[in-house]
Amino acid sequence: MTFEIIGKDFIKDGKPIKLISGAVHYFRNMPDTWTDIFRKLRAMGCNCVETYCAWNMHEKQPGEYDFTNNLDIASFLRAAGEEGLMAIVRPGPYICSEWEFGGLPWWIQSDEDIEIRCMNKAYIKHFDRYLDRMCEEIRPLMCTNGGNVIMVQCENEYGYYGDDKEYLNYLKDGFIRRGIDVPLFTSDGTGKEDLLDGTIDGCLATLNFGSRVEENFRAHDELFPDCPKMCMEMWNGWFDAWGDDKHHTTSAEDYAKTVDDMLSRGSLNMYMFIGGTNFGFTSGANHYEKYLPDVTSYDYDAPLTECGDTTPKYYAVREVIKKYIDHPLPEVPANREKKAYGKVTLGEAVGFFDALNVLSSPIHSDVPRCMEHYGTGYGYIVYQTRLNRDYDDSELTLTEIGDRAQVYINKNLVGIIYTNDEELSVDITAKKGDMLTIICENMGRTNFGPKMMKKKGIAGRCLLGDRIHFNWNAYPLPMDNLEKLSFSACIPEEKSAFYRGYLTVDEVKDTFLRLDNFTKGFVVINGFNIGRYWEIGPQKTLYIPASLLKDGENEIVVFESDGLKGTPEIEFCDKPVLE
Repeated sequence: MTFEIIGKDFIKDGKPIKLISGAVHYFRNMPDTWTDIFRKLRAMGCNCVETYCAWNMHEKQPGEYDFTNNLDIASFLRAAGEEGLMAIVRPGPYICSEWEFGGLPWWIQSDEDIEIRCMNKAYIKHFDRYLDRMCEEIRPLMCTNGGNVIMVQCENEYGYYGDDKEYLNYLKDGFIRRGIDVPLFTSDGTGKEDLLDGTIDGCLATLNFGSRVEENFRAHDELFPDCPKMCMEMWNGWFDAWGDDKHHTTSAEDYAKTVDDMLSRGSLNMYMFIGGTNFGFTSGANHYEKYLPDVTSYDYDAPLTECGDTTPKYYAVREVIKKYIDHPLPEVPANREKKAYGKVTLGEAVGFFDALNVLSSPIHSDVPRCMEHYGTGYGYIVYQTRLNRDYDDSELTLTEIGDRAQVYINKNLVGIIYTNDEELSVDITAKKGDMLTIICENMGRTNFGPKMMKKKGIAGRCLLGDRIHFNWNAYPLPMDNLEKLSFSACIPEEKSAFYRGYLTVDEVKDTFLRLDNFTKGFVVINGFNIGRYWEIGPQKTLYIPASLLKDGENEIVVFESDGLKGTPEIEFCDKPVLE
């Protein structure tokens, strides 16, 4: 296959082609579902798949790479090719995507001299190493080497962020130097300023928007009259944040009309075709006036649901695409079966304070410092100190917090501080010798805008009264291995606790987990963290792909940070509730 850009056209094998693509993130979907997704993409009329690459998943520690399981991008691209799909790859280094830190690894923040997304030497050192390795995966699969990758993105929506053209050119030249010889592109907002700051010579300029095609192309038509017209992210829904009033949805008919308008003008990539899931602690956040952490589900109200089911939006768009292709569409594959396994009691538990020294070791600190200072990036961190005098209704103040802190005196929860609170303080009453514990949760780094570099944990001073309190122990808690926990049938004294139970499965199917008696925390099934839950919603169920279950006994561990609302009972259902 050959692919090139000539004038206003995309040219495949010497003939003009209209790209009809859908976004599928390999890292948000399990490998055993990829082929089903690709077949549904083809059955809707698409000829291409697009994906971001998540740097922070592939390089969890500097120089240590992971391309296994749902991080195996090469297998993902090959599987797409086997189903007859071309592929567009967007390797970053920054991707946004409502993903933790916009795909950047947390550990780059440990370099005090770093400034992201510019010609900063520390940043360049880190992303050059990553792109060297990522291009090893992409390069053999380019159409110029007999594969199906036809285009590669240079950065992402940079016009929304900065104006360092030297940086953008450095990235472009770096891809070329690494042997990426397919067309390169940028994608940006639709305003003239966005395009002036975010585009560079030698990269096709594409746009991101969700409606009003003609209006949104006006600046592009003026600046780039002689290149193909492509919407690289035609948004068909939106993402949810914890505390939203309801799950975001959009009209299937309106979106189908926008697809029609765009295809009459050029090419498109639907964002998303399937959203998938922010497993573990991978969801990002937006932070403008308020901090808004994203939920675990990335359903996005896309043509396929989070679990891969077709929707009315899928069929509405399919009817539109039929007008622009000259061949019959394949039959739409059936949706995968779901199963309601019923209720399970988590009959074993261990209190948080009994688990602390099992899961972590103390690091002495004169004062509490941010999570990154202690060499950890995700999950929780605990700060603990013995009080050296009595306190009577005294104010404990955190000058900066990322993102939520529970304050305990001994094993009693006395208050919660959230980054959005007007006052980052609680009143405490305690005796000399009492233990003050602050449990801080990283709820997701900001993935877009100027507040991305905000640190997690206690990032400022901790004041008791109007004085700095010294002499602390810090306990990093990435929560990535709970195997050492010792559970028993005893009921924990404190609200924060781990609960364990077992689900017996005789037929492995997709399912959904309700935690109505729980308040806030995360769930681990057979050692895999399926993500966060929080009673404030809108998400009320967690998706569990069949590949995470096994025939027979399945271990379920729930970390509940805020306290049960009833008995420790959960329920496995056959339908999602995103509300």
